[in-house]
Amino acid sequence: MVSVDGSFVIQMINFLVLLWVLNLVLYKPIRGILLERKEKISDLSGRVDSISTDLTEQEENYKSGLKQARSEGLKKKEAFVEDASEEEKKIIDSINKKAQANLAEIKQQVADETAQAQQALEDEVDAYAKAIGEKILGRAC
Repeated sequence: MVSVDGSFVIQMINFLVLLWVLNLVLYKPIRGILLERKEKISDLSGRVDSISTDLTEQEENYKSGLKQARSEGLKKKEAFVEDASEEEKKIIDSINKKAQANLAEIKQQVADETAQAQQALEDEVDAYAKAIGEKILGRAC
């Protein structure tokens, strides 16, 4: 049989003192470390979330900047093509004008040479006619 005497009270006091000492020495530091760990994890988790958000924003900014740069590049390219087309038209127009001027000059030159040849032939027609007439008639005119 269990007898409740003074040793029971001493055992209870001993047990309570042991709980208090264990709480001071073991449980409080472990709970403190666990709390610090939990705070670090939540802090790191918050930083990861903020970095992830920043990364997403930077990626979107990069994509929009890239899209904008491409559209500006396309506009510049179209402007260059348009300028080149206008320059090409100017060059072709100047070449056509030169060609027309050269053609008119050549036509005038051909007309002048034709007139000279015709005049030379007209001058020689009398001499040829006289020579043919002499041959046909057989005498000198």
